[in-house]
Amino acid sequence: MEALIIQALTGLASASSLFLVASGLSLIFGVTRIVNFAHGSFYMLGAYLAVSLLALLPRGDPMWWWLGVLGAALAVGVIGTVLEMVLLRRIYRAPELFQLLATFGVVLIVQDLVLLIWGPQDILGPRAPGLRFSIEILGQPFPVYDLVLITIGPVVLAGLWALVRHTRFGMLVRAATHDRETVAALGVDQRLLFTAVFALGSTLAGLGGALQLPREAVTSHMDLAIIAEVFVVVVVGGLGSVPGAYLAALLIGQVHAFGILVLPEITLVLIFLVMAAVLVVRPHGLLGRPLAHARGGEAVAVLRAAGPRVRQIAWVALTAAILLPLAGSQHVVTLATEAAVFILFAASLHLLLGPAGLVSFGHAGLFGVGAYAVALAVKHWAAPMAVGLALAPFAAGLAGAAFGVMCAHLSGVYLAMLSLAFAQILWSAAFQWVALTGGDNGILGVRAAGWEGGGLAFYYLTLTLCLGGMLVLRRAILAPWGYGLRAGRDAPLRAAALGIPVVRLQWAAFAIAGAAAGMAGGLFAYAKGSVFPTYLAIPKSVDGLLMVLLGGIHTLSGPLVGALVFVGLEDVLTRATDLWRMALGLIILGVVLVFPQGVVGAVSRRTRDA
Repeated sequence: MEALIIQALTGLASASSLFLVASGLSLIFGVTRIVNFAHGSFYMLGAYLAVSLLALLPRGDPMWWWLGVLGAALAVGVIGTVLEMVLLRRIYRAPELFQLLATFGVVLIVQDLVLLIWGPQDILGPRAPGLRFSIEILGQPFPVYDLVLITIGPVVLAGLWALVRHTRFGMLVRAATHDRETVAALGVDQRLLFTAVFALGSTLAGLGGALQLPREAVTSHMDLAIIAEVFVVVVVGGLGSVPGAYLAALLIGQVHAFGILVLPEITLVLIFLVMAAVLVVRPHGLLGRPLAHARGGEAVAVLRAAGPRVRQIAWVALTAAILLPLAGSQHVVTLATEAAVFILFAASLHLLLGPAGLVSFGHAGLFGVGAYAVALAVKHWAAPMAVGLALAPFAAGLAGAAFGVMCAHLSGVYLAMLSLAFAQILWSAAFQWVALTGGDNGILGVRAAGWEGGGLAFYYLTLTLCLGGMLVLRRAILAPWGYGLRAGRDAPLRAAALGIPVVRLQWAAFAIAGAAAGMAGGLFAYAKGSVFPTYLAIPKSVDGLLMVLLGGIHTLSGPLVGALVFVGLEDVLTRATDLWRMALGLIILGVVLVFPQGVVGAVSRRTRDA
């Protein structure tokens, strides 16, 4: 019993740390509707800046230590304010996808800046003076610093509650969280309000990072490590609800603490299972409410079959794809194979994002299911390639159908977060189920007799299957089924009144997109000769989003062009500079701010305007 109480207290300490970061994100989203991936970067910067500040201040004095921690948090608040004024202010009315990509671009830039300033090595920060000892609780030792953290969480919650409930600023925050359009119509300066909320939220994230110094090493990967859990807390609690974030943090903290004792082999899976279960039962979180939608919307271009000029360009591109590897090096063949795979991956995601209007942040989960289906078939059954390539789309299609059933009642950011949870569950299972998947070591030797992943024959097979799959998806979009899907996207109530089975069409879209992504994943596994959990991870999903948006989300040829541009940029940047993340992040920001319609969309608009 004593050990269980100590474990519960450990969970409370973790919950307080998680709440500090999650409360800031909840405030930011509630008011601005920004899906801020860079919030994890604020957390990381808080830790790094605290290390640097504490190195300059006198050691051994508790007052200076706490001043250093608060100074780091305030410095992060200033950084967040500048970011909001320079970048985010321009994309408040953009779709969630553009917001996600813009803030992920910031994540990439900050990662390289951190490596430049502090280096790649892990850093151990100074422990809190006067709090370096443990006390006995029911005969068990427990760190005093964790008790302080347990106290800080409720104190911050009380302060935020008083701020939101008993000040004019808090009244405006509550009003904007419910309906920011009405707040603007009443004459409130939204820019000032958004900036103030973003400054407060980023300061809280920086404080959470700085307070972690005595508990863990500071690393350049802690941003992505924390952001997934923070998303879980915010969504489970209810977007925009600070008390909900605290309640969810308590829940996730205890799940972590006791999951390690009871089910250590699936600790990473548990929190995402909790998130999925809550969203299925309560679509708006524990204490959340339905979000008021912004009035008006962007005009969506009508998708049409290709004209004569586009068909001519397509035939020239196909001829180049057939002839280029014959005249190129082995590197060209490998690069062209990856491009063909990612064309199908992007086209499968485009079916959901464009015609269906279903925002998915976890499409890599379906890609990874196809890859692991092939790898497991080769490893355990020595299956030939024909069997593997049949199994990959079948398994991923089933996974997509299962996910479609779970999220039929969700839309917008809640759907996006559930898709993220779905992918993270699959990633966690692949990472922790070492006996089956090999864990972080992956599955090696994914080969098929008579086929070399980097050879010409495999390239032409990949090109045939991927372009064929893309054409099937294109045909489906232009068929009556696709028109019904778009009707459900643009006017769901009207479509349902006309007898269009909107939910069934969307469910089918998840299944079809899953099958196509699974085929891409299976081919990728054969091309690489190995499969790793990173195939299901968040960065791979973001890669898919970037491909679609690079080409243009409301164009049929956008996924093809976007995938080609992405693969080319990634190859050039990784070979040209060690700061490829920063370069890619800047390109992402450029796409979001300058070419929101994507390459194909911008060319099409310029052609129409000419």
